[in-house]
Amino acid sequence: MIKVMVGTNTNRKEVVVPSTTTIKSLLDEHNINYSTNLVYLGGAVLTPADLDKTLADFGITESTFLTCAVKADGGR
Repeated sequence: MIKVMVGTNTNRKEVVVPSTTTIKSLLDEHNINYSTNLVYLGGAVLTPADLDKTLADFGITESTFLTCAVKADGGR
């Protein structure tokens, strides 16, 4: 089981999930819109292809942060 702090830049929640949980399922379960925002796992930006990977695929064994934040592009 892995402890994940999941949320947005304004709202976070700590959950405990199996290592076989995908990034996409975690975001969906917590009603987080990842379609127009950047998704960070442990501080690294994920690509759309990464969303179907499990926590184990990233080598996470104990805890991590999964955050979805609005892309800061200066209004462009």
